[in-house]
Amino acid sequence: MHYYDKIHRGEKRLFIKFPFDKSISEKLKKIADCKWSQTEKAWHVEASHAVFVKLQKAYPELQPLNPSAEANAQAKPALSQEKAQKLTVKVVQYKTGRYRVIAFYHPLLVSMLRTFPFAKYDKGEKWWSVAIEEKQKKELEDFCTTERMELVWEDDRVKKGVKPKPRVYEIPNYRTCPDIMLEKLEIMRYSASTIKVYKQSFEEFINYYNTKKIDDITEPEIIAYTRYLVQERGISASSQNQAINAIKFYYEKVKGGARKFYQLERPLKETKLPTVLSVEEVQAMIKSTKNLKHKTMIMLCYSAGLRLGELLNLKPNDIDSDRMQISIKGAKGKKDRYTLLAEKLLPLLRDYYKKYGPKEYLFEGETGGQYSERSMQTVVKEALQRGNVKKYATVHTLRHSFATHLLENGTDLRYIQNLLGHSSSKTTEVYTHVTSKALSGLKSPLDNLDI
Repeated sequence: MHYYDKIHRGEKRLFIKFPFDKSISEKLKKIADCKWSQTEKAWHVEASHAVFVKLQKAYPELQPLNPSAEANAQAKPALSQEKAQKLTVKVVQYKTGRYRVIAFYHPLLVSMLRTFPFAKYDKGEKWWSVAIEEKQKKELEDFCTTERMELVWEDDRVKKGVKPKPRVYEIPNYRTCPDIMLEKLEIMRYSASTIKVYKQSFEEFINYYNTKKIDDITEPEIIAYTRYLVQERGISASSQNQAINAIKFYYEKVKGGARKFYQLERPLKETKLPTVLSVEEVQAMIKSTKNLKHKTMIMLCYSAGLRLGELLNLKPNDIDSDRMQISIKGAKGKKDRYTLLAEKLLPLLRDYYKKYGPKEYLFEGETGGQYSERSMQTVVKEALQRGNVKKYATVHTLRHSFATHLLENGTDLRYIQNLLGHSSSKTTEVYTHVTSKALSGLKSPLDNLDI
């Protein structure tokens, strides 16, 4: 028997999978209020610690695994290995938003996969690499149901030997972030996204020591916890820094303690060069986008170097066509700034305003209110696919491309720093490492050899 959790109809549920056995089903119904999911082909119950404890007692063999090919193979009558493979479509998630689809050749399946975002076939490995969201998931499920094939989902993101983050329902007497900390974060005007990260990080910390009072946790125990995050949980350097910042905020800002936790072992900051689209690739994205709203959002994001949140927070009166500027208010670090308004964008903005008549936000959803982050991310993904852009890019890639293209056109780095809203010039200097013009005049020493 296997269990896994996922959001089902807006609520986190615990799914139980096992080979068909009427006695197990009847017993399960007595333990908890369970329901059957035709999509998941599994029973699901409330994802609470109390229910989880009952399940563990009733079924000692219950394992915390996602549905896998092995589990499904046990759940069905034995087939020959070759026939079982031909009747199976395996979908393996190997990083956020990216999946490998492994299956024997089927013309209808191939035709469908070609329509998925970022679809690419690996001839050597004989699998498709695609992006999958709810729409694509539903298409795969419908296909397998029609063709009477087994759809198997696997998660290959978890590193071997690395512990996953404990689930809320697995922790007895789960403790939530103290209200006093959340109130302090709000009073100090931390952004909603920062508050969310601090809350999650601090809750994992206090539940790691769930038998101790929060104020009794010692400095050596805090250091031991950060080592656990790196050595056993395998978190990234940025996630480790976030955890440390959340812990420090509570003991120093909320409790008014001395800065005695500065001796925590901070990870070295990872230096990664940003992905940058070429001018031709940005042009292909824009030209292939016919929807007026989507085209306006992509062009505005690129032409002004906006972050995703800055784009979605824009109000109609933030566009100053007289001064050819865009006002960005309360951006990262609670800073205001002005950035460029492109002349080529003005006619498009006017057409957009006439058609959609935005009220509160410049870009609003179908039912009003702020346009969602997920929707904008999808807009960019689809534009990349239509424009036949092969690079993995996001909304933020448009901002990187804006800065790099300005630098390649001879714009002073200090002006780019102001347009992007960077506090330090060192942050902006990363674009000097990705500009192609900086390398165009250089010659490899190999070219000087007489060979």
